[in-house]
Amino acid sequence: MPPPPKRLGAPWIELQQVDSTNNYATALVHAGRGAPGTAVFAREQTNGKGQRGKSWWADPGANITGSLILAPPALSLPRSFPFSMALALGAQRFFAAYAGTETSVKWPNDLYWRDRKAGGILVENILAGADWRCAVAGFGININQTDFGEAAGRAVSLKQITGKDWEVPALARELAGWVEAALDELGQDPQATVDAYHAVLFQRGEVVRLRKGGRVFAATVLGVTESGELRVRHAVEECFGVGEVEWVFTDRPSLRGGA
Repeated sequence: MPPPPKRLGAPWIELQQVDSTNNYATALVHAGRGAPGTAVFAREQTNGKGQRGKSWWADPGANITGSLILAPPALSLPRSFPFSMALALGAQRFFAAYAGTETSVKWPNDLYWRDRKAGGILVENILAGADWRCAVAGFGININQTDFGEAAGRAVSLKQITGKDWEVPALARELAGWVEAALDELGQDPQATVDAYHAVLFQRGEVVRLRKGGRVFAATVLGVTESGELRVRHAVEECFGVGEVEWVFTDRPSLRGGA
């Protein structure tokens, strides 16, 4: 288990209800009151944000819904995906500490246990002109929720895996420690972060079915580039940006969303 966070979570802002922790954290930055290291945790989000404008819904008080304000890494923004890799690794290691080694990261940064989604991360960058001012990383991780409605076959929570109820605020603070440790590793050795991400990449080396528009095809997952593109091989090797393709799971309802 990593040490308690030294920089992330100082200050720690806990809210009973908010529309979106990412919105709240971004507003703090723009108001000059959101220094890197600030954490925003909410017991309930009324309009949580997912990838590519989708919504993220979670039962009040049952899950980790929070955001971290982070200083940008020493990477150029176009080749900054190792930063997202580090965030995903922190979440993966946190969840795996309780759920076990079947925890993985599905490109680009969804948290999976076996073939079910356990959470997601949404990173929003704040720029000042061409300068990367900071990043707001939102985490949505299923902890005690057990009813996922139409997504029941595709979502999973820590309680469903372990059979236990968990103290969500305490786990949120622990998550910050895992993320901080992963970011420290990134600063020391970016290639090690890339390698570690690929080691837990969902279905890497396996043949999967992907959909791009009306085209569905089978391809082998090779990895992810430093600019965040998914590398696959079928007749030829191709790379796809975030949102260009989606996994096709046979006989399972679609599960959309992020953090």
